[in-house]
Amino acid sequence: MLQTAPFNKYIDKYEAWFEKYNDVFLSEISAIKRQFEKLPEDLHGIEIGMGSGRYALELGIKEGIEPAKYLREIAYDRGLDVIDAHAEHLPYRDQSFDFVLFVTIEHLDNLKLAISEAYRVLKPDASIIIAFIDKDSQLAKKYIQHRSEFYKHAQFYSVKKVEELVIKFGFKNPEFIQTLFKDIDRIKEIEIAKEGYGEGSFVVISATK
Repeated sequence: MLQTAPFNKYIDKYEAWFEKYNDVFLSEISAIKRQFEKLPEDLHGIEIGMGSGRYALELGIKEGIEPAKYLREIAYDRGLDVIDAHAEHLPYRDQSFDFVLFVTIEHLDNLKLAISEAYRVLKPDASIIIAFIDKDSQLAKKYIQHRSEFYKHAQFYSVKKVEELVIKFGFKNPEFIQTLFKDIDRIKEIEIAKEGYGEGSFVVISATK
């Protein structure tokens, strides 16, 4: 509950970030799309933690979950099929989806359980895609130092830790895309994402079941 409270209270600030940092947001979208381009077309998947639906709309994802009530209402008004649920207890049957997307896992209560649940609801050979701020990056260190209302209770993870967890829970062949190579206040155009990690603050890992 601590993780969702700020997103219910500071909706205007949440939405304003996307307007202020539009090129940052679109750089993140570009990196996520690089992972989706590796998958077959017309797959059925969900986003875990849809927020107000901005990522889903850009990526063509039509359904998912969001525990923050007011963000969920915005996502619903934007035409998305969004359910009130938590990543650690997904309300879906086993082997239901071709992919599961997480964005900003630092706001989850239990990442291990969330990855385990993702594995459960994915079909054989399906993909988990996790987009997050690398704990070892300058951006994460900045957020940790200042601890705004959105990051007061956030838990950041290193790329190595996320890779370790997806492998532990049965996923294989992890691949990495990175972006946000400058301070976000200096990003004034969409950055070109590239393979690997260690340079960009925002990393997208993809692995298969």
